[in-house]
Amino acid sequence: MNIRFDAKVVALTGAGHGFGRAIAQTFARLGALVFATDLHAEALAETATVSGITARAVDLRDRAAAAAWVGQIEAQTGRAIDILVNNAGGVAGQLPVPLEDVTDQDWNTIFDINVNAAFTLCRAAAPAMKRAGGGRIVNISSGAGLQPSLTGIQAYCSAKHAVVGLTRQLAHELGAFNITVNSVAPGFIRTNAATEAQWDSYGPAGQQALVERIAMKRLGSADDIARAVVFFASELAGFVNGQVLQVDGGR
Repeated sequence: MNIRFDAKVVALTGAGHGFGRAIAQTFARLGALVFATDLHAEALAETATVSGITARAVDLRDRAAAAAWVGQIEAQTGRAIDILVNNAGGVAGQLPVPLEDVTDQDWNTIFDINVNAAFTLCRAAAPAMKRAGGGRIVNISSGAGLQPSLTGIQAYCSAKHAVVGLTRQLAHELGAFNITVNSVAPGFIRTNAATEAQWDSYGPAGQQALVERIAMKRLGSADDIARAVVFFASELAGFVNGQVLQVDGGR
């Protein structure tokens, strides 16, 4: 099957680097009209060097701004978003600390970018998807949403578990409207400064041990995650709903 997304409207968050950049550029090369956002305008502009990507910097912690971005896409295209990919997330530069030293601000920041942004965008995009008769939502969670996190950051692990819960609940709520909601759960993949710092912290012995725990004996790439998202967005996954696909090489 030749998978194409010609003229499909894709809205994608966290597109400035790593998974988001790979997902945006993959969809664009498959014919989609990609609307990409990130907090960092310079990184986002580099993503948008591929034809078919419209970039706009938005702080998704601002719920009104996040919802307005969805409205702008709908107004510009004159139609519903076909595929919403909630990829924005991460540890916000935080390092693991004992529970008693976790501040309210640090906890809330991670929940804002990983969970609250996804909730806000799903809420904003769903009405038009319903009127259009369907849509696809793909949430990027993590292996940390299914087990303790390698990061050791309590809020990150909790937030990714919440993304999995949001995925499963919305799949039941929106399935009747032909809107599928699924999640891709990446394993450890080196894509940005945070994962590079995490990788370096393990040292040679720890790095080797991590790779040895993977059945395929290698780390994955951002393109591996992009391909999984494309699967959920394609007709191949037309009757797949509420699922979490671990893309981790068989951990």
